Amino acid sequence: MDKNVVWHQPTVTRDRRAKNNGHKSVILWFTGLSGAGKSTIAHALEESLHKVGANTYVLDGDNVRHGLCGDLGFSDTDRNENIRRVGEVSKLFIDAGVIALSAFISPFRADRQRARDLVDEGDFIEIHVKCPLEVCETRDPKGLYKKARAGLIKGYTGISSPYEEPEKPEIVIDTSEKNIDQCVEIIIEYLTRKQIIVPATLDRSASC
Repeated sequence: MDKNVVWHQPTVTRDRRAKNNGHKSVILWFTGLSGAGKSTIAHALEESLHKVGANTYVLDGDNVRHGLCGDLGFSDTDRNENIRRVGEVSKLFIDAGVIALSAFISPFRADRQRARDLVDEGDFIEIHVKCPLEVCETRDPKGLYKKARAGLIKGYTGISSPYEEPEKPEIVIDTSEKNIDQCVEIIIEYLTRKQIIVPATLDRSASC
């Protein structure tokens, strides 16, 4: 970074935004194989949080590649850069007082750790959306696994490129055993227990 670039300290801080919002801001980082249900659960969770007045935003892997990361491919180097950018954007969102729901395969532990290291302890909640490869392949809504098996897609995670499972995620949800509502309930319970969202806030929002 150029030495002439100086950080400008804002007067409206993250703490002030949290007080205004009635909830804390965090990064909820959904990681897992394609077809595991990351985006589906992230959007279902956002719907639940939105209904009670929480400020949220879903950063979806496919959607981000239409804009912010539209210049990137799927080589290991490009995947690293993709997650680096998303990590930085997620950090901006939580500074803005938003609960950022980042849903990305993010196959490499080192990339996820770099995203975690951008923020303070407790601000990055890794959610392993776990699902056996064979189940993900039966879902295959975009037909990508079939193409990867046929050799039409190179470096596809789970087929010709590895997926490194989280070693100590904050939350594990197995979508081969639990439905969407159950998965959302598990995450809501965690957020409530950690006082990221609190019942008093939810009651206030619901009565508005």
